[in-house]
Amino acid sequence: MNTKLLIFVKNNIILVLLTVLLVLTENKNSYSSEITKGEAYFYDTLVNNWDKIFPDGNRNAAGPKFFKYLIDQDLNFDDFVEFNKRYCPVSGSLIAPGSEPAFISMNEVDSDNKVCGDMYRCCWPCVCDSMKYARAMKISHKFQGIEERFTVMTIDNPCGKDEFPLEVNRDYFCIGEKMNLDQVFAVDQKMVIGLLHKPTSCNSSDLLAINNHPVVGEQCKIRNSTKEEDLISGMGDIFIKLSN
Repeated sequence: MNTKLLIFVKNNIILVLLTVLLVLTENKNSYSSEITKGEAYFYDTLVNNWDKIFPDGNRNAAGPKFFKYLIDQDLNFDDFVEFNKRYCPVSGSLIAPGSEPAFISMNEVDSDNKVCGDMYRCCWPCVCDSMKYARAMKISHKFQGIEERFTVMTIDNPCGKDEFPLEVNRDYFCIGEKMNLDQVFAVDQKMVIGLLHKPTSCNSSDLLAINNHPVVGEQCKIRNSTKEEDLISGMGDIFIKLSN
């Protein structure tokens, strides 16, 4: 084999090896990206920013604080949706990766129309309380310059209450009788507490499935027909005081 041929073969072998290395590097980066953006990433990010979201550490009924924090970040819509799966709109508790949502129904704002969808929550009473006291609303917002339409869970402005729940940091929500829009997100005087995932107009099959569910149906019927003063379940009761 002459010298020129040897150089040609050597150069081609090097080129092939570099190509293989480049492909492997890209695959590794792609895999790492998928791992980084798994459920644990969204959960850990909220944990790491806890002090920014709750400077005094009080997250009681503070789903609105999470929502406001997230919608103010420069997120793409997909990441925004994923972050909104990692906290409970009713209690303000973080929700661990791997948690399954509850399929619920709630009335639409200013309407008797029923909207069905998934709610990520910390416990079953929060599901019942959201269905009874929250209302669904479609809103639009731009994420990295792209306008998206989605459905949020809302409550009425709580800031005019004579008996604002003492367990909640009122400064997070209110300035006088007005909502503190630096701390919470509001639309048409409705305070947004979280996202309703995969929303649809409820059909008869949806409502039948919800009514027959052992928790969302049976247990929630009992809870939501119990007098408020007789309810003993911690965080949900605080939300009821805030939203009712």
